[in-house]
Amino acid sequence: MEVIHKIGRRKTAVARVYVTPGTGNITVNKKAFETYFPTPTLQYKVKQPFALTETVDTYDVNVNVYGGGATGQAEAVRLAISRVLCEIDAENRAALKPEGLLTRDPRMVERKKFGQKKARKKFQFSKR
Repeated sequence: MEVIHKIGRRKTAVARVYVTPGTGNITVNKKAFETYFPTPTLQYKVKQPFALTETVDTYDVNVNVYGGGATGQAEAVRLAISRVLCEIDAENRAALKPEGLLTRDPRMVERKKFGQKKARKKFQFSKR
């Protein structure tokens, strides 16, 4: 099996994932995965597809991710990995789909409107 490449997105984060058979090494932007995503919550999110499909430590993952913040990037990586696992074995889809890992989260930041402080917040109203 050669390298499988997929893309995952979340908010403004874009993750390009390259998966090869290996020993479970995850590299994010040429850094160790534990140093790039330091919190246990983010690490869990990235490893979730492997845990659900019982393929922990069977693939090496190389990730290029940019844009957004830490959570958005972690969830973008999760989507891309889920897509790769579905391409490797179609039966993985049954485990990932009910958990919502194959759905691109459509929620984006609402734009700021003119005459307002933020997207929904208004300037303070002064009666006099």
